Amino acid sequence: MHGAILRRSNGATEEGVGFAGSREPRSSEVLSPAALNFLARLHRRFEPRRRQALQQRGEFRTQLNSGAVPDFPAETRGIRRSEWRIPNPPSDLRDRRVEITGPVDRKMIINALNSGASVYMADFEDSHAPTWESTLAGQINLHDAVRRKISFTSPEGRLYELGPRPATLMVRPRGWHLAERHLTVDGVAISASLFDFGLFFFHNARALIDRGSGPYFYVPKMEHYREARLWNDVFRFSEDSLGLPPGTIRTTALIETLPAVFQMDEFLWELREHSVGLNCGRWDYLFSFIKQYCDDASARFPDRALLTMDRPFLTAYSRLLIETCHRRGAHAMGGMAAQIPIKGDPRENEAAMAKVVEDKRREVRAGHDGTWVAHPALVPVAREVFDREMPTANQIDRARGASEIGPGQLLEIPQGPITSEGVRRNARVAVRYLAAWLAGNGCVPIDHLMEDAATAEIARSQLWQWVHHAAELPDGRPVDAALVRSQIAREVETLGTEDPGPAARARAHRAGELIDELVVRPELAEFITQYAYAELDHTSGEDRA
Repeated sequence: MHGAILRRSNGATEEGVGFAGSREPRSSEVLSPAALNFLARLHRRFEPRRRQALQQRGEFRTQLNSGAVPDFPAETRGIRRSEWRIPNPPSDLRDRRVEITGPVDRKMIINALNSGASVYMADFEDSHAPTWESTLAGQINLHDAVRRKISFTSPEGRLYELGPRPATLMVRPRGWHLAERHLTVDGVAISASLFDFGLFFFHNARALIDRGSGPYFYVPKMEHYREARLWNDVFRFSEDSLGLPPGTIRTTALIETLPAVFQMDEFLWELREHSVGLNCGRWDYLFSFIKQYCDDASARFPDRALLTMDRPFLTAYSRLLIETCHRRGAHAMGGMAAQIPIKGDPRENEAAMAKVVEDKRREVRAGHDGTWVAHPALVPVAREVFDREMPTANQIDRARGASEIGPGQLLEIPQGPITSEGVRRNARVAVRYLAAWLAGNGCVPIDHLMEDAATAEIARSQLWQWVHHAAELPDGRPVDAALVRSQIAREVETLGTEDPGPAARARAHRAGELIDELVVRPELAEFITQYAYAELDHTSGEDRA
């Protein structure tokens, strides 16, 4: 069914729900009349508030541009100063020492659930390219996984099935800023957040509860506690709609924007009975930091490789999150280890794994209750560190002296060189990631690191910042549009050589054009995934045509 408006049939289907995408095999299982009615109710109740929340974004950047120093909100001082705690975590979320994240394709779901991780975060966001087909397939895959009936047979004949003790499942929907243009309600594209959350919750909440778990989520990309309040109201409405007790849903909020780091108590407070912790989403946090300071020519960030967690502004961010969470009885989750195994070079692989160990040791000793990895092979590496350093299920009750972390520490601009290698690396990641994303792949290994939308955002925003604010290389050469374009062209040519097929070459060429547009345009674009979304289905479908 293409472009259809679903009309009521004996009261079964909500009027005004339409599709701009095709109906794939098995899609009726998740796009059932009852599920569509639920999505329509979510949209009609919460879409006005979502739009209002997005319109209110930009306050932080305006404050920076006015010369004022942002601070913790005065109107919520009472929340920060008073003593309160969130409810205890459910039994299957008490120990979250290693969480694996990844996209929602069938093989990945099975491998992640079988990986030995405590939690698998099924990702409809930064590691997912949201074609209509792959988004529906992800919902079907999770539906099967919840019921323990998921399996996959590779082209080589290898069978993948769930083991006896799968990881606890959490789901990350897309952020408030994104729309799912393939499904409309009253002619308006539904929020991608509500689409991803609503379908999963509607079909799986009771099945998860029956298995002794529950509907658990990560919520991303928020900039203000108003957006956390919106999620909380969505959760309450959804629980009530299915006749579930308040607090059935539990969620971890990602602190991955610069405005949000000043409102961590408020995020936990607004999510109230649904909250179970906060997470250091460090790659998106760096992107947000660059974006918030994009009008300040003096705030040029150095090469991404130099932006490690031992930098004072990132250490302050991590410490404040840990202290805030533990004061409130919440998990303080650490960041991603993006390394992947390096096959064929034992020495290089050993060095890469040593970096993972060092990073995870830093996190657990700082007080984090768990950490993220992107590849199943890293689960035992991270687990060994946390098992040795954290013998209890978490560190929430471990006493730590409160520190006075203020705006000065959180807003310190990192110093360091901008190098030709940094320019080349950013162009490489941006072009290669976007070309893969246009092909329907949102999680891409590049130079032995697993890159996703967040790292591509850092890459292209740094290129924009360097070009528009007259950055120079150590030898005095300018980082101008000509230099960046030469690196973009180099990557496009290399990609065309690696895969000379016409569809792949066309995607590489279009990715180069889009990155060029994003770098030279006068204003820094909000999100690369928004900018390129309209082209996603066309380019990802070329190989299937």
